[in-house]
Amino acid sequence: KRFEIFGIKTKQLSRLVSLKERKIIIIDLKIGKIDCIIGTHGLLSENIEFKNLGLIIVDEEQHFGVKAKEKLKNLSSSSHIISLSATPIPRTLQLSLTGIRELSLILTPPFEWLSIRTYICQFDKITIKEAIKREIIGRNGGVFWVTPRRSDIPFLEKFLKEELPEINYTVAHGQLPSKI
Repeated sequence: KRFEIFGIKTKQLSRLVSLKERKIIIIDLKIGKIDCIIGTHGLLSENIEFKNLGLIIVDEEQHFGVKAKEKLKNLSSSSHIISLSATPIPRTLQLSLTGIRELSLILTPPFEWLSIRTYICQFDKITIKEAIKREIIGRNGGVFWVTPRRSDIPFLEKFLKEELPEINYTVAHGQLPSKI
């Protein structure tokens, strides 16, 4: 919506887009009606063609394999490619050190960015309760509470309900079904 005032047509292509809309987007990409496409690995499939591809931005580069990266480079020889990663992979670092690829570091945090505070401690009700309150109320932030065992989740959830009933929370784990 932000780009509409500039006449830039933006679309997304992922599993969240209906099959009907996906077909329209693929045709629009081929004829050049879309200026900016945001998507997943699906943009690398054989049935996707770009009329005028000028810039490719890859977020979370470490999730792309060598073949996927080569395909991105071959999509358009005149395209610029920006790869973003919080954890550069060794191959990317090696390419930059040998001069084959440029590497830029953004060392200035975004405006009003607050650094992450990580606490690792034994379970102590007072410490945990105060840390969560300080983050949510004091910094207007959020908390990720990570536990290594799924079996501990009911205990932690009970703690939150009893000790911090005023906060909203969501429970997630790696064994959730793909459709929620």
